[in-house]
Amino acid sequence: MTLTDPIGDMLTRVRNANSVGKETVSMPSSKKLVEIARVMAEEGYITRYEVIDGEPRATLEITLKYGDKKAKTIRGIKRVSKPGLRIYAGKDELPRVLGGLGTAIVSTSKGVMSDRDARKAGVGGEVIAYVW
Repeated sequence: MTLTDPIGDMLTRVRNANSVGKETVSMPSSKKLVEIARVMAEEGYITRYEVIDGEPRATLEITLKYGDKKAKTIRGIKRVSKPGLRIYAGKDELPRVLGGLGTAIVSTSKGVMSDRDARKAGVGGEVIAYVW
């Protein structure tokens, strides 16, 4: 089965697993998905991620993060740039999610990074998703 939007599939799997309180979620791996998971881990939304080699392709396993009494760290995830409509933002137009409380994941010429890191680096790019 081929996926037309693997990033949207990844975000939906994380959203669904988070809403029912699962500890881990797994999906087919790709370089872009691993980079998105890396940014989510750096920003503190997930505990860790791991790429498990296998046939016919590798699997990305994400360990979700919860607070005391199963309080969810991820309150919401929204896919912004879709295959049918790409959304780009220049270095001066990078969005602030919830006034800076959330994170926008941006694919730049210097790699996938958070909106804060992209502002520091002075680059814009494709706004992949919002996480808050």
